[in-house]
Amino acid sequence: LDLSNCSLHSVPAGLAEATAAIVLDLTENPLTTLPTGSFLGFIHLQSLAVPLTLECPGGSDAWQDVTADRSSRLCQGQRNPCNSSVELAWPCPENSGCAPDGPGLIQCLCDSPFHSYKCLREGTFPVLLFGGILGTATVCLSLLLWSTQRRKAKTT
Repeated sequence: LDLSNCSLHSVPAGLAEATAAIVLDLTENPLTTLPTGSFLGFIHLQSLAVPLTLECPGGSDAWQDVTADRSSRLCQGQRNPCNSSVELAWPCPENSGCAPDGPGLIQCLCDSPFHSYKCLREGTFPVLLFGGILGTATVCLSLLLWSTQRRKAKTT
């Protein structure tokens, strides 16, 4: 994805849809910062060129090779932060595992068969029970409101 020399002052909002990009060039743009979540989900990104004034997203530890020339900085070979020897700042909760989510970013995914908040519930989500209770409550409330509002409609 070549966005070089596009007069970008900030990272475009539509960039979030390009998570499948492998190579991205942002050089020759008057960018001042790269917001932290700009590359969330860019797990396939292997080569990123940014203006020399900017650091590589996630820092130099998130990349295997960082080189700088006169006008740009090239970040190559995105590292998997889950495989690093450095302790993660926010370790994943019990019953979950670490997965990369972009340069220097991680996400915690629940191990099977756990789900829900902090992966504390075991088994599958009770879809039938949830749908049955929600459906019954909706039908009962609808009938109650219909019958009370129907009486008012007859009197007027």
